[in-house]
Amino acid sequence: MHVLDEFKWRGLVNQSSPWEALQTQFASPGQTVYCGFDPTADSLHIGSLVPLLALRRFQLAGHRPIALVGGATGLIGDPSFKANERSLNEAEVVAEWVESLRTQMSRFIDLDGGAGLLVNNLDWTRELDVIAFLRDVGKHFSVNEMIRKESVRSRIDREGAGISFTEFSYMLLQSYDYVALAERYDCVLQLGGSDQWGNITAGMDLTRRMLGRSVHALTLPLVTRSDGGKFGKTESGTIWLDGNKTSPYSFYQFWINCADADVPTYLRYFTFLEEGAIEACLAESAADPSKRIAQHCLAREVTTLVHGAEGCAAAERITTALFSGSIETLGEEDLSQLALDGMPATTFAEGEVMMGRVLTELGLASSNSQAMQLIKSGAVSVNGVAVTDAKATLGGFPSFVPGHFLLRRGKRQWALARLERP
Repeated sequence: MHVLDEFKWRGLVNQSSPWEALQTQFASPGQTVYCGFDPTADSLHIGSLVPLLALRRFQLAGHRPIALVGGATGLIGDPSFKANERSLNEAEVVAEWVESLRTQMSRFIDLDGGAGLLVNNLDWTRELDVIAFLRDVGKHFSVNEMIRKESVRSRIDREGAGISFTEFSYMLLQSYDYVALAERYDCVLQLGGSDQWGNITAGMDLTRRMLGRSVHALTLPLVTRSDGGKFGKTESGTIWLDGNKTSPYSFYQFWINCADADVPTYLRYFTFLEEGAIEACLAESAADPSKRIAQHCLAREVTTLVHGAEGCAAAERITTALFSGSIETLGEEDLSQLALDGMPATTFAEGEVMMGRVLTELGLASSNSQAMQLIKSGAVSVNGVAVTDAKATLGGFPSFVPGHFLLRRGKRQWALARLERP
């Protein structure tokens, strides 16, 4: 299958330069395609997976991907469809974020022998002379045309601060990236999100003007949720690709909890499963929706892509343990994931800690009297053992991980207590 035909059936085409010319270009292997990622944090989030995996799809089809991290453009800030001016970050902070993102992106692209490349646009903009840039690059841009770009016009038309010259110049810098990559690596296609269409087409035009070359554009659709909520956001915050910011377990849970209506789209966008396998998975899931077979398939595939087989296995182990109550299968790293994800956790220094205090400090009870009532009613367990004695102490319960105790109130409220041995 032609790589662009795959993009079509997966629903990954939002806009493109002339389609027939693009298909002809990529009928031959070894074409170079790039996508840029600005360092706005020390980790990418799951919305970045769509373009990252798009680069990988091109590589699997025999082409060369370039993942560009915006060490230069990240210092400016992309105004595209943003309500307000971005806060500018210190150069040292952006440089640290650049390195973090390069490490993350390298997990999705094969770099062996130059099969794929990671580049930083600061490498060709750091020494640019401002006068030369304005003369050699700026002269090719019409302010009238730039203002007509939807991403810029939306800022100008909005009441308030409008757009600064700093952010207005972003389009020139991104466009120049396309020129640099076309000249250095014979890059012929830029990928981007649907909000990048104006910037990408400006880069196409600049490449034609400066190098006399015809290059192409392809934008990917914005990922949405059927309920209108923002994709990649939960009550606990953004879902990051960094396992130290969003644990593999929490990452896995995000996909498990996807709405039925969203799963078919997400299976096409975020996995490498073939069309037949996706249809079979969805049919099996529809036959018994209560089992959420498609969600489990989605969670397993994406978690393995991002956190590896070991990370996925840990996420599934924790999920099964908490659902079934068989928590003795969990290890110390599993418990650390739960604490990272926001499970109430407290460390107690004393050797003999009364359960009433434990429950109240962990937020499982609002008062000592409520804690006693919960214990008497049999609603509390420690490491799977029911608490029946109001005078019980934390250290009196068995611990499958020394000094660690998982408390459960009812069916769904969990908390972690750590006991420092004297």
